[in-house]
Amino acid sequence: MKVEQLSIFLENRIGRLSEVSRILAEAGINIRALSIADTADFGVLRMLVDDVEKAKVKLKQSGLTVGETEVLGIEVPDKPGGLYSILSVLEKEGINVEYMYAFVQPSGRNAVMIFRFDNLDGAVDVLTAAGFNVLPGETLYKM
Repeated sequence: MKVEQLSIFLENRIGRLSEVSRILAEAGINIRALSIADTADFGVLRMLVDDVEKAKVKLKQSGLTVGETEVLGIEVPDKPGGLYSILSVLEKEGINVEYMYAFVQPSGRNAVMIFRFDNLDGAVDVLTAAGFNVLPGETLYKM
């Protein structure tokens, strides 16, 4: 149920994000979801790709600093209160969200939220018990 996310550390300057996307494009790797957070000097690009191992190798060969993190992909009803329905369950169990980002599936019925929790295994247990669909990486990488 856990999903491998890549984190790439980039200098905050023109062309660095373009370089990452070029490397992945030339390797035939598809970006499924991404988020970028920045400071004045650097940014952290977090992304899900359809071939994690190949992407890691290609990015590292290009001199980029790449890390891997386990996250969860959870289907959320794409309607008002959808996110709250997940967060309220987690709050009751004392599980903290470290960060998150989202994308909408082509069906338009559900969004997929990507979460990093302070207790990943606990989050899986709590969310599946509450009836949420925690998606395996194989599903997310191909959406």
